[in-house]
Amino acid sequence: MNKRKINRLTVFAVLIVLLMTSCLPGGGHYDGNTPAGFFSGVWHGWVAPISLVLSIFNDSRSIYETYNTGWWYDFGFYISIISGFGSIQLFRKKKGN
Repeated sequence: MNKRKINRLTVFAVLIVLLMTSCLPGGGHYDGNTPAGFFSGVWHGWVAPISLVLSIFNDSRSIYETYNTGWWYDFGFYISIISGFGSIQLFRKKKGN
């Protein structure tokens, strides 16, 4: 790889990390007047592995938004958790017997 390609890849990786960490649950974006809804639940489910790792080192972070709309937030969160981690098996190669 040439240096220009490495620089672009580094900038892209930093931007992706910043994007994903800027929308983590428990960051004070939501409150009782503006709770997190279905699509926030979907996003928080997708970034749950990152949230889990960060919550180990930072007590103010959590993997679940406490100010949410209830059932719809839960539905989006669990759908994305199941589809995100369940789809990993689609990339596994099947063993031939």
